Amino acid sequence: MSQELTCIKVIGAGLAGTEAAWQVAQAGVPVTLVEMRPAKASPAHHTQDFAELVCSNSFGSMSSDRAAGLLQEELRSLNSLVIRTADKHSVPAGGALAVDRGQFSKALTAEISSNPLIKVERREEKKLPQDNQITIIATGPLTSEDLANDIRSLTGVSYCHFFDAASPIIEAQSIDLSIAFRGSRYDKGDADYINCPMNKTQYLEFREALLKAEQAELKDFDKESATFYEGCLPIEELARRGEETMRYGPLKPIGLWDPRWGDLHNKDLRKAKRAYAIVQLRQEDLNGRLWNLVGFQTNLKWGEQKRVLQMIPGLKKAEFVRFGVMHRNTFLESPKLLKPTLQFRNQSNLIAAGQIIGTEGYAAAVAGGWLAGKNAARIALNKELVTLPDTTMIGALCNFVSNSENNRNKRKSFQPMPANFGLLPELSEHIRDKRKRYSAYKDRALEDLKVLIKKLNL
Repeated sequence: MSQELTCIKVIGAGLAGTEAAWQVAQAGVPVTLVEMRPAKASPAHHTQDFAELVCSNSFGSMSSDRAAGLLQEELRSLNSLVIRTADKHSVPAGGALAVDRGQFSKALTAEISSNPLIKVERREEKKLPQDNQITIIATGPLTSEDLANDIRSLTGVSYCHFFDAASPIIEAQSIDLSIAFRGSRYDKGDADYINCPMNKTQYLEFREALLKAEQAELKDFDKESATFYEGCLPIEELARRGEETMRYGPLKPIGLWDPRWGDLHNKDLRKAKRAYAIVQLRQEDLNGRLWNLVGFQTNLKWGEQKRVLQMIPGLKKAEFVRFGVMHRNTFLESPKLLKPTLQFRNQSNLIAAGQIIGTEGYAAAVAGGWLAGKNAARIALNKELVTLPDTTMIGALCNFVSNSENNRNKRKSFQPMPANFGLLPELSEHIRDKRKRYSAYKDRALEDLKVLIKKLNL
């Protein structure tokens, strides 16, 4: 192996960087993984473990006829280390892939640290390599300021950024189950969520408290240019958008029924008893001792969070393990910069991966890490690079964030995108039934992926 093949660098050991480093090593190419924690802390992380999950512990629905589920299934087909580890450390979540955060991150840290082809360096990388070294930028939404400035200097393109928020976590034993009840929406899967029902008066009082609660000061961020990602809005921002907004979002009561209210099939009783709004809690750890408030990302001061959230029926005595926090989320103007291979258009040995490229969601970050790692190794080995079919969810996401004709002419401004079937090309035959249509998307994606795996020996 020639000298330049021995030094692929991956900057950042989040979901994307962890996956990328492992994929490089699997190809037989040595890699250096640089992670700034614990030498330098981030505004949102709590540990020094790799792939620490910050906003939620869920990778989304596991059903392959859902966008998130298809993305996971594609990653399983592609031998993703992160998804395999998530499967191993999963916790009940009503049909979603959720993990025990601590065990998940520790397992990935151990796997990466013990790999003989991966050298881990715990330090801040302040500048990109200047010697045309093959490098993957996987620093995610919390890219350090010095490195962000260097990337900005390289690209000549101004950064975009928005603010992301994480939900509070409470202890299970502090939830009053004489008021709250277990159940999943429409009874799909097991009764894996804890639901806190509100009547109209309770809901309106809760919303009023949210509107008046004091927010934490954003000390380290540029407040004037802050914008919120629409898929991860703070709960107080939703409250500000209208009286009904939360009820059509995270507090939606439809499909949830406490058997203690009586016979669900009695229409008159259902109309009289149905909750006006419902707050859902999702299990955080394997043993079910920790639960997070679904959709309750927030930037309220911690004392205010405790006061307001304890107004939720069933949470009067809630004991908080972690309060919600808000942090910067940095991403590139990727359509101006990247190819579908995730290489920079003007510097082919520089590759980006994860949330910094403008995809949203954990599985999407893993997917970017997979592709970046594969292509970095294939550059080193002088092999044909991987461009995934846009009929696959991974390929469609990469197509969205790259400088394709589809994106260039239709967007006034670039904003991050989660996995969704709207990104996929239309089927050759229109299928009116949504479930059957999504199933057809899934079948086509997995078949096309199988062909590519065989062709490129992936």
